[in-house]
Parts: sequence; C-alpha cells; structure tokens
Amino acid sequence: MGLNLNDKKAVVAEVSAKVATAQTIVVAEYRGIQVAHLTQLRAKARAQGVYLRVLKNTLARRAVEGTQFASLADSMTGPLIYSISDDAVAAAKVIADFAKTNDKLVITAGNYAGKQLDKSAVAALASIPSREVLISQLLGVMLAPVSGFARGLAALAAKKSEGAPAAEVAAEEAPAEA
Repeated sequence: MGLNLNDKKAVVAEVSAKVATAQTIVVAEYRGIQVAHLTQLRAKARAQGVYLRVLKNTLARRAVEGTQFASLADSMTGPLIYSISDDAVAAAKVIADFAKTNDKLVITAGNYAGKQLDKSAVAALASIPSREVLISQLLGVMLAPVSGFARGLAALAAKKSEGAPAAEVAAEEAPAEA
C-alpha cells in the first residue's frame, strides 16, 4: 500500500532534517538481500550512529533538493538504501563493510561534503579510520616526547639512587658536542 500525501511529506521532512546535518550520504542497491541480512545491516548502522533507510527515489530527491547533496539525485535509480551520517566516514564504512560480506549489496554512489563519489571513492572513504581512532593516534604522537622525557628523568633518578656520583651521571646523560 502506497503512502498518502501527508505520509510522504513527513518522510521528506524527516530525511531532510537528517540531510541538513549530514556530512556523507552513501547510496547502495540492495536487490536480492534477505530481510535478516538487512536487519543486521540496520543494527550495525544504528550502533555507528548512521541513519539507514530504504526510500522511494522521488522522496529522496526531494529531500536532497537544494542541499550540498543535490548532485546525488542523478544516481537515484533502482531499489536503493540510503546511508546518511554526521560523521564523515561512518556511512561509507557501514555500507562498505557490509558489502564485503554480502555481494548483493552494490554501492552505486556517494557524496561527501558536496563532492560526488563513485564506488572506488566510497571505498577509499570507508578505509579512513574513524574520528576517535584518529584522535587517539594524534594524542599518541603528541605524548611521545613527554613520555620520552619522563623515561629519561626516571633513568637519571635510578642512576642517582644507585650511588653514582652526580658528575658521572650528568656526563653520561649529556649529548656529545660537535
């Protein structure tokens, strides 16, 4: 049974609200996928904070009309599932990871910050680590000099506590002058 006009307006409004805050939209064809597999995909998407929905293409076109994702309208043909996320890589990662295990899910297009993406660009976007991983890597790089300095101080303190004269310890720890 089709949607009446008020239901269609509600769907467009809901999707438009998600698109307004989104950074990435990924579109994939889901033809032939069993319902149980789609349910697993929806659960993974929910866990990652990704809005995932099967939409009528005309309603999706209306939702992206006038936004940075308007260029995606040309790719909206066939039975599609839309993955929308505020995180730059989450939508692509959810769809690409699921497509690895289920060959019936075919990525057709994507859009990141107004730039049209093809299949390979969506796969490249999905391979980028998540924001949390990137932040932890950055913090690790920033803490490396501090932790090295702390280890040096600890080694100096250990040598001093062993009873070595201070002049010998300072001479061993000082860098060689050129």
